[in-house]
Amino acid sequence: MKSDFSYGAIEKLKSRKLLEQVFTKGRSFSVFPLKVFYILVDEPLNFPLKTGVGVSSRNFKKATDRNRIKRLLREAYRLNKKELLQKITDEKKQVAVFFLYIDKTLPSLAIVQQKMMVALDKLANQVSEKNTSNT
Repeated sequence: MKSDFSYGAIEKLKSRKLLEQVFTKGRSFSVFPLKVFYILVDEPLNFPLKTGVGVSSRNFKKATDRNRIKRLLREAYRLNKKELLQKITDEKKQVAVFFLYIDKTLPSLAIVQQKMMVALDKLANQVSEKNTSNT
């Protein structure tokens, strides 16, 4: 098997239709400086956990700043996704997630990693709650 810490093209949330569903029909919560949008997907996906990241151009005018923050978000997700992915595959769920950075200051990798771990734990709990409430 490939490394557990990969984040390949198959895992990225690229479908416009699915992205639109995440923002219109999905649920959200905040773990400052992250806002997490997610939706449980019914139609079959080629990977159980699709993710995307974003940064507001209103808060960061320079594309280099936005790109750096997105790189930090992807790196923090890549290193900490293992437990969430395991939980989702065990429950036979499919989830589309979008992480939005909402602070107005440039973060450090340590802060982003710490908040990403909290956000992923909270997301895992909320996905599990939806599972128990539907049965």
